[in-house]
Amino acid sequence: MKTIEDFLSDASDFVWGPWLLIPLLLATGVYLTAVLRGVQVRRFRLAFWLAFVKRSDEGADGDISHYQALATALAATVGVGNIVGVATAVSLGGPGAVFWMWCTGMVGMATKYSEAFLGVRFRRTDAAGEQSGGPMHYLRRGIKGPLGVFLGGFFAIAGAFAAFGIGNMTQANAVASNVEQEWGLPTWATGVIITALTAAVILGGIKSIGRFTSAFVPVMIVLYVTGGLLVLLFNAADVPAAFGTIIGDAFTGTEAVGGGFAGAVVAEAVRWGVARGIFSNESGLGTGGIAAAAAKTTHPVRQALVSMTQTFIDTLIVVSITGLCIVVTGVWKGNPDGAASFTASAFDEGLPGSWGSAIVTISLIFFAFSTLLGWSYYGERCMEYLFGRAVVLPYRIVFVVVSFIGATTTLNVVWLFSDVMNGLMALPNLIGLLILSPLVWRETRDYFQRGPQDEVPVKTATD
Repeated sequence: MKTIEDFLSDASDFVWGPWLLIPLLLATGVYLTAVLRGVQVRRFRLAFWLAFVKRSDEGADGDISHYQALATALAATVGVGNIVGVATAVSLGGPGAVFWMWCTGMVGMATKYSEAFLGVRFRRTDAAGEQSGGPMHYLRRGIKGPLGVFLGGFFAIAGAFAAFGIGNMTQANAVASNVEQEWGLPTWATGVIITALTAAVILGGIKSIGRFTSAFVPVMIVLYVTGGLLVLLFNAADVPAAFGTIIGDAFTGTEAVGGGFAGAVVAEAVRWGVARGIFSNESGLGTGGIAAAAAKTTHPVRQALVSMTQTFIDTLIVVSITGLCIVVTGVWKGNPDGAASFTASAFDEGLPGSWGSAIVTISLIFFAFSTLLGWSYYGERCMEYLFGRAVVLPYRIVFVVVSFIGATTTLNVVWLFSDVMNGLMALPNLIGLLILSPLVWRETRDYFQRGPQDEVPVKTATD
């Protein structure tokens, strides 16, 4: 008789296997890139200007600025996957997996653009006067009839469960276990600290989360990226060869992984590169549309452009740093104590002294805590969609309490359950993106033909 863990493991393998979500996610990204005519490349400069220079459309509907919405989304996506996920991909797929993570990030920018566009386009004002949007709203309101109602509800249920798993307990557990391993602090003590900090931020709602993440996220990313760049600087002579290894192994494979013939190894590089790339940037899961809907913006295109820079920063900057450090130092050829230690070993190997692993540990703590904050808002919006505004405060309190439980318990089943819930979020969202892609293309085309000076402010529905 199968245990719950065995059942969830089989379900996770099926949902995230090579015949369902991975090809669907990648194909959707390629399709949206083609439909939008490479918007992530053509409008890249404008996107960064809106995100980091303009930052907000003052006077527009919304709860937080362009930049704060981006920071909230980055808080949720720049997480453990950027450290552990990349190491796992290289361990199981070889250096070539990094190349396929890059490809996933490039097409994922178009997916993220579409999610954010629809999140703003179909957002509404809830009973407390806050903006609420995301897949549950654009699936129900954008797709007419029972199908839209079903897909929206399905996404919200999966998102509410996933928020407590991958967005809470697993993140708190990652922080507590790493702090105990590195500095010997008991998990219960770390749990108390996490619980207090989480309560201080999320009980104030999206405005509090936006203010905190807008200051916190840049610091955590700069810390990790600076450490990684120092590793590459100290090993500058080997960086060109590392690029060559990554690109070459993406198409020829490497005997260091699994030892099979080249074709099988290339397949593993593609599989793990795409899978971990998607886990890292969440393009296709729909979560980016929830954060985008809270932004003060005069047109869905403007926030969509800002939101797609999230995938660029997550995958093409932070993930690249991790992957290059692992390859340039050569630690991927060895056998550290588990794939997760590849990154710590790379930083220790690449930096003088013994503070490389400390940088990785501190970064992992920051990344995991920020993910917890971002996902608290995602889960809140899903719960509000299902049960109304009255459930929001009780949800926040329960979320805070669960973070302590996650820090102090073993979570093998929770990890598997979270994988399944993430997959069940992605399925209805991807269906919706494909159905609504003509709308995204048409209004994007009209926006740029009309020009920003003629844009029509976004109108949001009310309860």
